[in-house]
Amino acid sequence: MTTTSRVDPRAAAATTGVRRRGRTGRTTPAAWLFIAPFALFYVAFMIGPTLWMFIASFFNTSTVHAGLGSFAGLDNYLEMFSRDDFWSALWHTLQFTLYTVPPLVLLAFVFAVLTNRAARGQWFFRLAFFLPFILPSATISLIWVFIFTPANGLWSLPAQLLGLPAGAGMLADPGTAMIGIAIATIWWTIGFNFVLYLAGLQDIPRELYEAAAVDGATPWQQIRSITIPLLRRTTALVILLQIIASLKIFDQVYLMTGGGPGISTQVVLGLITDTAFTDNRIGAASAASVLLFLIVLVIAVVQQIVERAGIARERAS
Repeated sequence: MTTTSRVDPRAAAATTGVRRRGRTGRTTPAAWLFIAPFALFYVAFMIGPTLWMFIASFFNTSTVHAGLGSFAGLDNYLEMFSRDDFWSALWHTLQFTLYTVPPLVLLAFVFAVLTNRAARGQWFFRLAFFLPFILPSATISLIWVFIFTPANGLWSLPAQLLGLPAGAGMLADPGTAMIGIAIATIWWTIGFNFVLYLAGLQDIPRELYEAAAVDGATPWQQIRSITIPLLRRTTALVILLQIIASLKIFDQVYLMTGGGPGISTQVVLGLITDTAFTDNRIGAASAASVLLFLIVLVIAVVQQIVERAGIARERAS
């Protein structure tokens, strides 16, 4: 008489899990070996300089003398709080952020929705929007300085229709120079947000739109009731990344206006660069860098708190 032994599926699954964990444990040293080059690079060029920045902000560190220099305590921070050009640079940075974040979020969303609804040629729109983003900042700056050229620049006709200074006058006017930089930045970086939104849209099941259409929902009602709610987390990510990127503005300002006319487009990173390498005061520049880092950190934390509160309200309802 033969007996058939039954194997408990849960026991088999547990045994399989142990075996898998055992195999994973044996490959751990190899995983660390692959991670090591990036980890060393990250510590050497990110963590190390960041820690050194925090330390140097409390010393009179200079590029002229070796070492940290004499201890300054909070003097570098107090100096930055008392400098008018620091507050002016901070305002210009916030001004640029206000000019760029709303268009880069809204336009990227609109273009992504339109592209996602296109029956043909989606590859062309993806390429057209994302191609400028891969270009270096120097190339973008030269392109837009040429566009703003008074005599033959492409901006002359739109400027006349909008009542704005034509050509290089936009970059030469303290009241519109930052707008010109913002326009160039929007054209340059909108492709990144566009791709994020398009990826989020393609994760939304088509059946939801088909069911809404059967129920008589208009395209706008579908966007309002389906697209916007399901892309809320994507929108939160796009806003956070865009705010951080705008607060770190430097390249376009340095290449297009050099912080001018006067100091009308001087931003915080520009002030940090001038303080460190023109005035040779690494300690003071480090203090300004720490303040900018804290501003970015506070904004990121507040944005995350608001986002989590929104998620909690949505789950409660």
